[in-house]
Amino acid sequence: MQLKVKLVKSPIGCPKDQKDTVRALGLRKLGQEVIKEDNAPIRGQIFKVKHLVCVEEV
Repeated sequence: MQLKVKLVKSPIGCPKDQKDTVRALGLRKLGQEVIKEDNAPIRGQIFKVKHLVCVEEV
């Protein structure tokens, strides 16, 4: 299974580790979507920035 992750809120003003996590997910611009494999490390990254992203199962 895969997850579609969309950046819906800007990471400006967030701690550096959260900005780095958004970047590690491959998200750079607001509204950008990426498809990621559904596994524990990716779920952990998404959980860390759950207030900035929207997630759907694909």
